[in-house]
Amino acid sequence: MFPSSAPAAEAAPPASPAAARSGPPRYVALAGPTASGKTAAALALARLQPVEIISVDSALVYRGMDIGTAKPTAAEQAAAPHHLIDILDARDSYSAAAFVADATRLIGEIRARGALPLLVGGTMLYFKALFDGIDAMPAADAAVRARIDADAATLGWPAMHARLALVDPVTAARLAPQDSQRIQRALEVWESSGQPLSSFHASDNKTASAVEGGVLFSLEPTDRAWLHARIAERFDAMLAAGFLDEVRALRARGDLSTDLPSMRCVGYRQAWETLDACGDAAPDARAIAGLRERGIAATRQLAKRQITWLRSMPKRTVIACDAPDAAQTAVQLIAKTTQLG
Repeated sequence: MFPSSAPAAEAAPPASPAAARSGPPRYVALAGPTASGKTAAALALARLQPVEIISVDSALVYRGMDIGTAKPTAAEQAAAPHHLIDILDARDSYSAAAFVADATRLIGEIRARGALPLLVGGTMLYFKALFDGIDAMPAADAAVRARIDADAATLGWPAMHARLALVDPVTAARLAPQDSQRIQRALEVWESSGQPLSSFHASDNKTASAVEGGVLFSLEPTDRAWLHARIAERFDAMLAAGFLDEVRALRARGDLSTDLPSMRCVGYRQAWETLDACGDAAPDARAIAGLRERGIAATRQLAKRQITWLRSMPKRTVIACDAPDAAQTAVQLIAKTTQLG
């Protein structure tokens, strides 16, 4: 897990990139790990100035996945215009390239309406694609992917992670041994091109340009225990709100599986596996307790990866999300930045 307190370098957050700007930014990004309070801060800003929120979340794009994604409620979405929420069926896939195209279009449209484009979320790959552009790399290869999946079914994803570490240690170091989707893609790139995925990330050859003119604010904890408690509280709230029933309904459709990106989302895969294990019987207290343990552990791992991504982005202004006035601090800093000029 990440350290119980922020490194010394984080104690004094880097100056906002806006400090060197001659005018206000084209857009503002508000990132942070899951359960860090991003939605509350964004809505607090919306009460003070006209903003439109662009979701930067690979799970919120899916319809019918509301509870397990902590999707903003109808009332929250009514408080400010929201974009890139409920735009796809759970059968579909969404990519970083599609996000950059959608976000680029929306930023222009929102600015034309005289509002501030506020990009809010925790899918760090999307933020990186927005800031740095899209790396040119091999397209998906169904045959290679099927071969990798067959090996994983026999050996397990930790073994596939170890295989990746031999050919692309840089990428393997930032992936969890059970992160099947990203391990699969990294191995697919290697087998298709003979080059590690990390070499494409280091290349200047981009298929889509960076979207310039933005500033990044990051909600990060100084105490991991605070974030872990928030994660546990939110998972408990999801279970109480009917999360298992939501997954049961998705599973009953018959056209979804845990191989799809939507059902690989944290919490959904664990809930699906719990329902599989129970068969026709309703999950008992022991099964639900096991789901809770696995779901919280997976969410903690997600938060750890999100913070690792954020700490690789030097041009960010860090806000301690576990401070009592975190939302107010975020609002004040963003408001000050957007009024430069």
